[in-house]
Amino acid sequence: MEGDLAAMRRYALSLARDGQDADDVVQDALLRAIERQATFRPERSRRRWLLAIVHNVFISGLRRKAAERRRNDRFAETLVAHGDAPQEHHARLGEIARGFAALPEHHRGVLHLTAVEGFSYQECAELLDIPVGTVMSRVSRARAALRRAEEEERGAVPLRLVGGCDD
Repeated sequence: MEGDLAAMRRYALSLARDGQDADDVVQDALLRAIERQATFRPERSRRRWLLAIVHNVFISGLRRKAAERRRNDRFAETLVAHGDAPQEHHARLGEIARGFAALPEHHRGVLHLTAVEGFSYQECAELLDIPVGTVMSRVSRARAALRRAEEEERGAVPLRLVGGCDD
């Protein structure tokens, strides 16, 4: 089995081209193999069966990421379409909306509630039934992620959000 695990890791690495992503694929593939061990036929190669699972997990992940990108793009387009910005600001607004849409749900949610809806951290915490410190942490991480995306995309001055401090 140790040789099979090494083969799974090598194959996942060749597909993902990143060590951490490859490890995630292998872990998911092993879990799937355990869950579906009844489908394994002893007369067939265990290694081929495991590598097929690695392949399927990787392809499923690509499809999931592509679907998430499409959802984020549609969401960003909706945000821009409902904005009243002058024509010259539409492209910039689109960049910001795409960055916002790409945030994880828990970061996007608290940032929306605090920065867009104007809720205080305490009100947001009560609404979501989480500690106020968690809200503060999520808002801070969301802002940091938007700044990083801004710096990577534009190589420009970092994005500064209204409605709180960055530190």
